[in-house]
Amino acid sequence: MKERLYKLLRYWRDNGTKALIHRINLALKYKDPFRAAHQDAIDTRSPLNVFTIKSAQPPRVSIITDSVNRGSLYGGVGTALIMAAILTEARSGRLRIVTRAVPVHPGYLAQFLKTYGIKFSHEIEFVFAPVHGGSYELDTFSDELFITTSWWTTASAMASVPHDSIVYLLQEDERMFYPHGDDHLRCAQVLQSKSIHFVINTRLLFEHFIADGLCNIRERGIWFEPAFPRDVFLPHVGGNSGKRKLMFYARPNNPRNLFYFGAELIESAVTRGIIDLARWDIVLVGKDIPKMTFAGDYTPIMYANLSWTEYARMLGEIDLGLCLMYTPHPSYPPLDLAASGAVVVTNRFGIKQDLSNYSKNIICANLDTESMLAALTEGIRLAGNVVERAENCRTNKLGLDWPLAFSEVIQHFGKCSNAVS
Repeated sequence: MKERLYKLLRYWRDNGTKALIHRINLALKYKDPFRAAHQDAIDTRSPLNVFTIKSAQPPRVSIITDSVNRGSLYGGVGTALIMAAILTEARSGRLRIVTRAVPVHPGYLAQFLKTYGIKFSHEIEFVFAPVHGGSYELDTFSDELFITTSWWTTASAMASVPHDSIVYLLQEDERMFYPHGDDHLRCAQVLQSKSIHFVINTRLLFEHFIADGLCNIRERGIWFEPAFPRDVFLPHVGGNSGKRKLMFYARPNNPRNLFYFGAELIESAVTRGIIDLARWDIVLVGKDIPKMTFAGDYTPIMYANLSWTEYARMLGEIDLGLCLMYTPHPSYPPLDLAASGAVVVTNRFGIKQDLSNYSKNIICANLDTESMLAALTEGIRLAGNVVERAENCRTNKLGLDWPLAFSEVIQHFGKCSNAVS
């Protein structure tokens, strides 16, 4: 009973009161958790309630996502907002943010936009279009551009607006979120679409899709490499005083981040003397992190649901990161840390074998205990070599400018027309 209550509280915290009430009503209506879950899955990709009117000036870009609130602006969603903002300005238009899980809290968004120095010629429009019903109606224009951020928001848009107006910002192989079943199939069907457009985060992920036979992405997609502006990601300074910090990217409810394997690695590294707790503090950063100790009685520092500003500031205090991602894309945390001057240990997967093209401070290893412990040993050595580490940071190949990173995207989608192809 206690565990069920905790789950409901977490669901309410992450999705809001209306979503929680809907979930409870489903359970009461069907008296069957499987039918309730099935209905919930259908709602997640439910069509948008739209009506179309003639094109208006200035033209509009709409981004469709789950949430842009505190804790949601890391990595993918933040990238989507930056891309939408740059495209909006390129089209001399206005931006609308449509959220499907949680209404927008403008304060969180304003802080994020200020951090990146993003300004608009027009006010941003906000619409809450809940997946669990609701009385909203969404106006759309004939020349509007829709940026979607997941396979389920893409499916919703495909059921509602012309496919050629949809730009799917794809930042992971989302099929890997699921075991082979209904969700995996639905996701795969969206990824196989020949009628929408794709923008892929990193060349590595783009090449993964092509190698996996998704020729439609080659034909209707382009890729970009993310940017890490120097005034946001500040290189680490003053690391010789006090204890050093090892950050573990800890997300137990995201299986692809291998939380338990990573925790076991840290425990092994401590018990074998690779990590000396007299010289190192362990920092866990993520979401839904359980209380835990290492070596019997060491309690790590834990940060959860940081704002974007807090996250960026924290990165600058880290000497070494352990960031696991059981998928073929680099993921943001290793790149965020490398841009901030830290050393990073991450894993190989598929065509992801070496990330030194981004930074020589990123160490990749095979996903077995001994290989990862050897990488941690090397990471500790490199983190302590102030000269080598700083030189690796200075000479990294990480982009610094978002407009430049999105230059091809702007060239392809920046002009306002009824069709963007």
